[in-house]
Amino acid sequence: MFIEPTRKRNEILAVTITGFGKFLFMDFLNWKLPFILLAISAWLIYVIYQFRRNPEVVRQWGFRLDTFWACTKFLLPFGIASMLAFFAIGYFNKTLNLSWHIFPILILYPVWGIVQQYLVIALVAGNLQDLKYRNIGSAAIILTTALLFGLLHYPFWWLIAGTFVLALLYGFVFLKVRNIYALGLFHGWLGAFFFYTVVGRDPFVEVFGRVF
Repeated sequence: MFIEPTRKRNEILAVTITGFGKFLFMDFLNWKLPFILLAISAWLIYVIYQFRRNPEVVRQWGFRLDTFWACTKFLLPFGIASMLAFFAIGYFNKTLNLSWHIFPILILYPVWGIVQQYLVIALVAGNLQDLKYRNIGSAAIILTTALLFGLLHYPFWWLIAGTFVLALLYGFVFLKVRNIYALGLFHGWLGAFFFYTVVGRDPFVEVFGRVF
């Protein structure tokens, strides 16, 4: 496949800028919903642009259905084990915070999960693998990506630890079977239950406020 090194490096830079935007707009200014909507819209426009320019680039990012089940088979055992661990930790730590709010989050969060997996896993891990930058091996790529993914969830230590572990798996799976849909779906569902069980937070209220 023809590789465009400049485009791939610029994409990694754009992901870094988006990460700084997360800290500024979501964490410091508390503009969670506007930033999420802006990030999704901007990157969706970029994906559409690249698809019209060269559909193979988008497939290489993992926006494809033919590898969905192969990717899911890698993720399913870990997903089941994680869910059991979440409820056990939440029960013993008394952080279970289940409510009807989890249902819209289970629908909406996979969309945000796909965006996050696309940015961090596809554009960072995938591009580093394609670029073979300074002959970095797969293990170093996965570890670097996991550290970045964990740090993006600062200052919530439970989230940093959880997303770091998940990103190790996601990076490993993506470098073997590129499928962003499966990764985003698992990220969204596991992330939703992680919030309502281990962390004891309600992301629905944090994003939309107490409007219902």
